[in-house]
Amino acid sequence: MTDTLHCEQVPLPDLAAAYGTPLYVYSTQALTDALGHYQHAFAALNPLICYAVKANGNLSILRHFARLGCGFDIVSGGELARVLAAGGSAAKTIFSGVGKSVAEIEYALQQGVLCFNVESLPELDRINAVAARLGKTAPISLRINPDVDAQTHPYISTGLKANKFGIAFADALAAYQHAASLPHLRITGIDCHIGSQLTNLSPLVEALERLLVLVDTLAAQGIALQHIDIGGGVGIVYDNEEVPDLAAYAQAVAERLAGRKLKLMLEPGRSLVGNAGLLLTQVEFIKHGEEKDFVIVDAAMNDLLRPSLYDAHHRIEPVQQKAIAPICADVVGPICETGDFLGKARTLAVEPGDLLAIHSAGAYTASMASNYNTRPRAAEVLVHGHQHRLIRERETVAQLLAGEQACLAD
Repeated sequence: MTDTLHCEQVPLPDLAAAYGTPLYVYSTQALTDALGHYQHAFAALNPLICYAVKANGNLSILRHFARLGCGFDIVSGGELARVLAAGGSAAKTIFSGVGKSVAEIEYALQQGVLCFNVESLPELDRINAVAARLGKTAPISLRINPDVDAQTHPYISTGLKANKFGIAFADALAAYQHAASLPHLRITGIDCHIGSQLTNLSPLVEALERLLVLVDTLAAQGIALQHIDIGGGVGIVYDNEEVPDLAAYAQAVAERLAGRKLKLMLEPGRSLVGNAGLLLTQVEFIKHGEEKDFVIVDAAMNDLLRPSLYDAHHRIEPVQQKAIAPICADVVGPICETGDFLGKARTLAVEPGDLLAIHSAGAYTASMASNYNTRPRAAEVLVHGHQHRLIRERETVAQLLAGEQACLAD
């Protein structure tokens, strides 16, 4: 079994036999280690680390992070419900997102969220109105768009003037003054998040420096802040990327916060779960086309959207090594779209029935899955040492049809 891939101490073929494929597989130790790296690097600053639920909202993963002391960063009422169902604390949860509905704001206020990260003036007015109706005071922070180039894929860049996120840096002072005039709001902090999968430290530091200029300006205007939230976005290694060193990042943050009485908050997502998971899939066919070859597998773009959406790269390798001639082929799924590919031009020694491991599938994989082509979403499994357990059942076609069958007219 030395040539067989494992998750912790469990051979991947055992998981495929027990739960079927496609299958999301997560390592408990990898989750713990990833959070531990943040906790160790930033220990001197004692931050509140708020896991970004959108990366992977499985209840068992949320519960694991909650037990390790995490707060949470949410972008919907549904994500808040997940946090609470998993045993997380609303009092350690920050509510981000550009389009919070009245119902979501009301729910979050009733549950006692730590802070709303507000992204527009109309949102300030909406939160104030909901809080007034409920007889509450809403804690708010403004998400500032610092107009810093995150040097990442344009779809996951969020800190430029052209992006929909945050309040423009030039408008920030006026926005804070407006917030201070609303009687049912309590200003607590400032926030920014410039993008995801950042592989360079300098944009993160530049964004922080811009925020601190604004903090000082606000203080001169009599608006004192209690916390600064520098977001998430630290990248992971999918292939051979150089990613920011957390210790160096923490040192840069510490130097710039020295002498300031600001509670630090962080919002890591991908960097906590991305490399803790993989997608296990089985080869259905080898197809030799006129111009290229294809390895057709039972996973598809509905299970792993990132390659189709971002042209993202995920490392793919056979679960068991075989002494057969490799081929160069595109790894594709059964969905009726040319864009249904999981990897292009991969050299693989595989046959029908073999298992492939698609790496770095812990973040923005299961959370972005869909039922396109009436494909039930895959099961999820959490491994701990020699043990493993199902943490999300595989959907069935019957479940997908049930809500529509109930509405059939005669």
